[in-house]
Amino acid sequence: MNEDNTRTNQGWLERIGHALLGELDNREDLMALLRSAHKNQLINADAFSMIEGVLHISEMRVKEIMIPRAQMIVIEKQASLKEIIPLMIESAHSRFPVVGDKKEDIIGILLAKDLLNTSQTDLQFDIKEVIRPAMIVPENKKLDVLLSEFRRNRQHLAIVVDEYGAVSGMITIEDAIEQIVGNIEDEHDVDDEASIRAVGEKEYYVKASTSISEFNQYFHTDFDDSTFDTIAGLLIQESRRLPRQGDVIDLPPFECTVLKADARRLYLLKLSEKAS
Repeated sequence: MNEDNTRTNQGWLERIGHALLGELDNREDLMALLRSAHKNQLINADAFSMIEGVLHISEMRVKEIMIPRAQMIVIEKQASLKEIIPLMIESAHSRFPVVGDKKEDIIGILLAKDLLNTSQTDLQFDIKEVIRPAMIVPENKKLDVLLSEFRRNRQHLAIVVDEYGAVSGMITIEDAIEQIVGNIEDEHDVDDEASIRAVGEKEYYVKASTSISEFNQYFHTDFDDSTFDTIAGLLIQESRRLPRQGDVIDLPPFECTVLKADARRLYLLKLSEKAS
């Protein structure tokens, strides 16, 4: 690196240091400074994206990214081991809310690892002996505060309640971290090579970044790609807003459920062919 570049980078570092000490007037000024630093190659694209994400979650609330109650995978308190274990295997999740007589009656959280020493033929199994207390958070809690509480309490999942104390959904530490580092691949995601994957009879997982032309070719449809290039853009056009996780969108001949999304983009969709 030559002397001029070194001097330039030192100048940018000093400006960022002043910004972090509170010498900028607002968040917009800080973002403008960071964009300039990125443009001048002082910070790379990944670092810039994560810094942007950290600033972004300070303005976000739990309700913006929570999994709605209707989309929660739960275990009923009276369920037997023979019912619980297949559900765990099929969903591939590691933590499950346990409910009472109603889905909004959360009595605790069941961790898959807590069943490792339990026999499927154990007739004395009592789910109340293995569930753990549920962490409860309000819809309006800020995401950065929630992340701190997750770390402090060593929790990975929280039940979300509305202003009246009724269960409205759940949120995991992964959901919050993804707002900083971007989408984390999980058991629902299509592999790197495939943008579309059949998962059942007339049901498919589709990456939101799938091009409309690829989608048309796969499903023999004729969606217009003159305005938007991707399925995400098409859904935003249909909804006239950025759909939220859990939203169901009519996209004839399909019904489209948003499986994964955050406040900035869509990641994963589930398509179901509607009966003709």
